[in-house]
Amino acid sequence: MDAPDIVVPVRETAVNEQLRYALRTWTANLPYRKVWVVGYRPTWLRNVEHIPTVQLGTKYENTTLAVRAACEHPDVADRFLLMNDDFFVMQRQTEMPLLHRGPVREVERLYAARANEDYLSGMRQTRDLLISLGYEDPLSYELHVPLPVEKAGMLEALNVGRHLPVVHKRTLYGTLAGLGGRRIEDVKVLHRGPRFSHGPFLSTMHDAFANGMVGRHIRTAFSRPSHYESAGRR
Repeated sequence: MDAPDIVVPVRETAVNEQLRYALRTWTANLPYRKVWVVGYRPTWLRNVEHIPTVQLGTKYENTTLAVRAACEHPDVADRFLLMNDDFFVMQRQTEMPLLHRGPVREVERLYAARANEDYLSGMRQTRDLLISLGYEDPLSYELHVPLPVEKAGMLEALNVGRHLPVVHKRTLYGTLAGLGGRRIEDVKVLHRGPRFSHGPFLSTMHDAFANGMVGRHIRTAFSRPSHYESAGRR
């Protein structure tokens, strides 16, 4: 089977050091064909495919637009890995495993006390939509790890959920496609301290990457520039 592409929505930002190091980890540890940057392309970035999008909506609307644009682009591979620009693959993978976070109802309880209202509302609306379609206890795929995607299935999911202002597209796609997979805890690091996963996947908040021990760990492990970076830039 051919290697998948990588699709990564990128917001408008000045430098994006997280993306720089994420690319280094993907280059070292994932089999893939091409990298597609959808949205904004940083000035230092080279040797990638670029699908520009107009980012006038919320961050949720912008990323959904980016994923739709990738799925509708004829040159993007039928199979791709859906990334964020702060997903780090720390250990070699022969192929990306299918991973989920457990039932949405359990994830909802975790977020009820701390998530912003838009995100939590989107989680509940996506869950209710899936229940209405006959999926009584859907799984959450809202992990900060790469998600293997089939273009046709993701387009179907986006169309099914297009009326939701904050659609949880990974969860909607994963459930409708019957992905299954293995349950893990989320790997997002929110703090500057020393406690974080030393497994195959990491993700960071901007401050944790810039000023925390997890960011230092990632930068030390992947200190060599990749071929996606302009010469002389680190």
